Amino acid sequence: MIRYLFFLPLIMLLPGSCASGGYEKAEDAQDAGRMFIRASLDGDYARARFYLLKDTTNLLLIEQQQRNYLQLHIDEKKQHKESTIRPVSIVDVNDSVTTYKYFNTYNIKDTTTITIVRLNGEWVVDLKSILKL
Repeated sequence: MIRYLFFLPLIMLLPGSCASGGYEKAEDAQDAGRMFIRASLDGDYARARFYLLKDTTNLLLIEQQQRNYLQLHIDEKKQHKESTIRPVSIVDVNDSVTTYKYFNTYNIKDTTTITIVRLNGEWVVDLKSILKL
């Protein structure tokens, strides 16, 4: 009986940790942007989706990004994983929207700007902003 009392709380915590994939929530906009970008560069699209605003357009964009990543040569994938994120500017538009402009050391000529939004108290990446460029 004591054994069941010990394991019951652990079993109850398991569904919550599995639902998030074991990823930690972003503490702020910069954190969300960095973790999303790192996951994308590493080819870990399950983790990238965790930090993504889940709407139809964003899900289509992340699927396309994943398809493009999968077509890269193994050496290019390795270079992406080894690259460093270099923020150019991180600007708070207001208390719930931040723009994050960056490049990575694999591709220093291209900068990308993503928007990070606070939705229901959580910071998530909204990729739709790349369509406006």
